[in-house]
Formats: sequence, structure tokens, C-alpha cells
Amino acid sequence: MGKIKYNLLKTEKNTNARLGTIETNYGTYETPMFMPVGTQATVKTMSPEELKENHAGIILSNTYHLWLRPGEDVVDHAGGLHKFMNWNGPILTDSGGFQVFSLASPKDITEEGVKFKNHLNGDKLMLTPEKSIEIQNKLDSDIAMSFDECIGFPHTREYVEKSVERTLRWAKRGKDAFNNPRQSLFGIVQGGEFEDLRKHCVEELVKIGFDGYSIGGTAVGEPKDIQYLQVEYSCKYLPQDKVRYLMGVGDPVDIIENVIRGVDIFDCVAPTRLARHGHAYTKYGKINLKNAKYKEDFTPVDETCDCYCCKNYTKAYIKHLINADETFGQRLLSIHNTRYLIRLAEELREAIKNDNILEYRDEFYKNYYGSIDKK
Repeated sequence: MGKIKYNLLKTEKNTNARLGTIETNYGTYETPMFMPVGTQATVKTMSPEELKENHAGIILSNTYHLWLRPGEDVVDHAGGLHKFMNWNGPILTDSGGFQVFSLASPKDITEEGVKFKNHLNGDKLMLTPEKSIEIQNKLDSDIAMSFDECIGFPHTREYVEKSVERTLRWAKRGKDAFNNPRQSLFGIVQGGEFEDLRKHCVEELVKIGFDGYSIGGTAVGEPKDIQYLQVEYSCKYLPQDKVRYLMGVGDPVDIIENVIRGVDIFDCVAPTRLARHGHAYTKYGKINLKNAKYKEDFTPVDETCDCYCCKNYTKAYIKHLINADETFGQRLLSIHNTRYLIRLAEELREAIKNDNILEYRDEFYKNYYGSIDKK
């Protein structure tokens, strides 16, 4: 099939929340959707079979990390990322822009691209829009991302103005270099918290023409109210007939708030990262299973959850595994946390169908925070 296709089925009557489908090379999936992150061609501690059992749709892999090891040529020789990691579903690869943001200093960002050090061995590296696209073409993911400049928070308007123009020039260069007919290419909207810059960035990206659009520059240290504004300012101008992807955002509350503002797909490393530290999402907020009170708690992590972990194991057992540094505990919580966010997206889809997403949000807050006011 090649290019993905987004179909807008319905907009919730009280908000900008969208119910839709994404047609991919591996079938059609409903949105809103949460996408688990498999940085190194694996969602940490989980098998592809467990991801399928959790009803995962699209999953992510990381261009920068796979470039360093095993190298894009190894993946290419294996027959592409799907064969290499045995995932029979759609894959999105990020561009490496975020890793560069966290590893490079501003002086290393030039018009050509970004110079920085390999975090594994200190070698000097150069990542350009063309190189990022070339790597992603070889990885043969279903969705590739444009190489952009991801900027942190806070920042000056003057810097953001220059950065947006650079991101647009890089987006054009990346599109010109792009040559995998089975892949879709997304443009990334930058512009900080400035509505006019976000609008300008969207309009110019749409002129270049992409298969979908991503909202960048969020989850980089900004307060939540700024994040929500950035999303509003982007969604307001994005085309209705293309998928909207909010990068790196996976807090349950942020997923709800940004679905209400018009976002379709999300990704975040949080569910597996929290799991490795003994933390779990539940209907009544996040819990830390290292706490003494769970020592003899023989109930599931979340009694409302339908995942393998909650159907078969207790908090007491998982606490014991985490305390004993047994990786099975981390695996069980990874399965649970990933399913929790996928299930949240399923519930949001239902709320959009029923035009009651604001009631859903209030009920969620009441349970998650113990009050209707979000913390």
C-alpha cells in the first residue's frame, strides 16, 4: 500500500476531539491511539506477542539508536525493521532530532545539520536531514519523521523564529531526499508557545506536503498549560484530513487533555520506564509497589484492568519481585502500564462516539486525583 491514509470519522460535539482510522501497510487502526516505544527495536522487556495481546497498534523505534547499533545496513540486510524485530504491525521511526536536542550543545547546530558525540564511545557524529531520511528509508518503517530542531523550554522568541525557519528548510531537504515508496513521511510543527509561529510553520509544512503532521517542542520541560496551548495553536491550523501526532507525551492526563484539543496519536517511554522502577498506573492514580503497604496486598495492581499482569498476579508478588530485583516484576508492570495507556485510548474513543468526553475527563480526575481539580 505504501502511504498511510487518515479518515476522520467524527468530531466530538463539545470539543475538538477526533475519532478516526489510520490505514497502514498492516491493517486499519482506530484513533486516538497510544503507541508504545521500542527504542532499540524492542519495547523494553516485552515480546511482540505481549504487545499484540495488549492491542498495540503502531509502535515506535529510534533512528539515532539504531544508526549507532546495529547500524541501518544490518537492519536493511535483515529485510527491514519488521523482519529484524519480528513485529507484524506498523512502525514509526523518529528522526533522531530529540536525541540530538539532548546530546548536542547549541553551537553544534548549523545549517547543514548537527554535530555531536556518540553517547556510547565519544566518536564525533554529524546528523543531517538527508542522513536521517536515508537511515529511516533503510530501516523501512511505515512512518518516517522529518529531521527538525527540537528546542527546550524556556527560549526567546527570537531564537524560536530562527529555529522554525531552519526546521522548515530541513523539512524540505528531507522530503527531497526521501525515496522509499512503502513509507509515509511526517512533517514536524515547531514554534514554541507563539501562535503566529506555529501557524506559519503549519502553513509552510502543508505547502511542502506531508502524509501526516507531528506537533514537536512539547514535553521538553514546559508547564502543562503551555504544552496544551502549543497543541491548541498547532491543531487549529493543521489539515483535518491528516493524522496529528503529539511526540513524547504519555502522561494519562496529558493524553486526555490533548485528545480534547484534537490530537490523534501519542507515544512515550514512560510506561516501561516507570515499570522498571516499580511504579504502576491505576484507576486511582500512580502507585509505587516498593511501598511497605503492599507486602501482603493480594489484589491485582488495578482491579479494573484486563491485562495479563492484573488477571494473574498480585501486588504482593510484584512487590517481592521488584524488591528482589527480579526482571519478571519489571516485565509484568511493563505489560500492565502499556495496556493501561492503550486502554485509556480505547475509552477515549468510546467517549468521543458518545459525545461525553468532558464527563469522562471529570470522572477520570475524580478517580485519579481524588478530586475533579487536576493537580
